[in-house]
Amino acid sequence: MLDHSKCNLEKVSVHYVGNKNNEDELRLSKTLLDTDDVKVKELLSKFFLSPFTVPEFYSFTFSNQDFTMNPLYTFASKIFSSAKTLHANAKDIAKHLYELSVHPQIKGGDLFVTYFTNIIIDEEHTDVIGIFKSENRQEFLKLDNAQDDFLIHYEDGINIDKLDKGCLIINTNKDEGYKICVIDKANKAAEAQYWKDNFLQLKPCKDEYHQTKEFLNITKNYVTKQLAEEFEVSKTDQIDLLNRSVEYFKTHDTFDKKDFEKEVFHNKEIIKSFQNFDETYRESHDIELEDSFEISTQAVKKQARVFKSVLKLDKNFHIYIHGNRELIEQGVEKDGRKYYKIYFEQEV
Repeated sequence: MLDHSKCNLEKVSVHYVGNKNNEDELRLSKTLLDTDDVKVKELLSKFFLSPFTVPEFYSFTFSNQDFTMNPLYTFASKIFSSAKTLHANAKDIAKHLYELSVHPQIKGGDLFVTYFTNIIIDEEHTDVIGIFKSENRQEFLKLDNAQDDFLIHYEDGINIDKLDKGCLIINTNKDEGYKICVIDKANKAAEAQYWKDNFLQLKPCKDEYHQTKEFLNITKNYVTKQLAEEFEVSKTDQIDLLNRSVEYFKTHDTFDKKDFEKEVFHNKEIIKSFQNFDETYRESHDIELEDSFEISTQAVKKQARVFKSVLKLDKNFHIYIHGNRELIEQGVEKDGRKYYKIYFEQEV
């Protein structure tokens, strides 16, 4: 977990990075931002760090898998070696981002490069480099009390509750490409993924969070997309399998693939089909997973939100299925109308 309650914001370098393809400008500041004001420093720390609530870690990579060739890895290493170089390296980071900001959908914005000390990651005190981009400025009203009257005017500024893009480069695991957290609230279209994929160039760390997240994602894709192509299954059966999958991860501390397959799928033919799908999916998406790992409760909680347990019937009914599959039956009347029969003991 990331604890920034007692951290220190030591340095902040700010630049404006426009869209090069749209002939926007790149504006580099001459000096570090003045953050001597205690309240300003407090608000900046909130703006930069509060969005990082999920312990999802990445590391630097590169096209040839040699992370030492990644420009951001080089800039970060120089800064960690000497924090005095932050402003000079921040300028190079801004130039690098500007060269990559060529897609029409990429917005210009203010780029902040920061240096934090005394951040706690997994009970270890460490230094952290932050790189943040604010793309959406907002208008806000300001009231001034002048003697017996009030004056109102508007200003253009940054909403500190809405960080558009950001990453924290943690000064640990340098020999593996550092440990990194990332935020990107932009459009999810492939052409807009320049922040994580083109600029930072990251890959998931092989920890329990990503292991849990990826396997649950594989299971969801199999049940919702592949299963019905090979077997006759109803929507109710699919929802039941999704519920059993999540329940396995919620009730076990350690994941075992063979145990999971038996407990969730039961049927040998379905298990074989799932194994084939799992193998193909991992190869096509370049995913490396162990067949046994510690389960991350945070990843389960996050992934469970996208495991739909709702049975939608025309536009009239939504049935939420959370428990025993045997308490719901599906049938067809003689006149062709379809129905579901639901058994229960009491209304709540």
